[in-house]
Amino acid sequence: KNIMVVSLSKKKKFIADGVFFSELNEFLSRELSEDGFSKVEIRKNPIRTELIIKTTRTQAIIGIKGKRIRELASLIKKRFHFGENKLELYVEKVIIRGLCANTQAETLRYKLLKGIAIRRACYGVIRSTMESGAKGCMVTVSGKLRAQRAKTMKFMDGYMIHSGNPVNDYVQTSTRHCLLQQGVIGIKVSIMLPWDSTGTIGPKMPLPDVVTVFEKNESF
Repeated sequence: KNIMVVSLSKKKKFIADGVFFSELNEFLSRELSEDGFSKVEIRKNPIRTELIIKTTRTQAIIGIKGKRIRELASLIKKRFHFGENKLELYVEKVIIRGLCANTQAETLRYKLLKGIAIRRACYGVIRSTMESGAKGCMVTVSGKLRAQRAKTMKFMDGYMIHSGNPVNDYVQTSTRHCLLQQGVIGIKVSIMLPWDSTGTIGPKMPLPDVVTVFEKNESF
């Protein structure tokens, strides 16, 4: 059989990769929302494509004897037409749950669905984030909160940057929609990560406006 190899232009390849990531991320965030899904990383090599699912509850995603992760792999293979042995799924545990914006937004969503007061729920999320070592945290809740008129409430603690390139490295943002009886409530959680020289819990690159003053060296 003659197999036609379709070569994509660079522009179309970037679009195809972006659509693949968006659809995959949407599917996993809906499917694994109750299991502490944080994010998914895609690593491509000539032999196979590797998907690393980052989550707070690894065992819940793997399932009994790896049943659930095999089911997920099968669904992704069928949807995106991956060949045999061309896709591998891995699960990685999130080191500090409080520094993950997706997890915190999901926690807040479940609190609101249970009927906990908005102010109490938001301050609970901010407190747990700051205790985990974050530099700053901002929670925005908008919609019909109490009265019929929609409004926005902002809760903030610590230090938060809003402009410049460091925002891409330091600030994690997540958005969720909470379907309540009075209407849809929008949730936005922004977390400013701390600087970490090892790059484990935060970016390696220090902020450009940080000035380090060294001790005066007396020995000549």
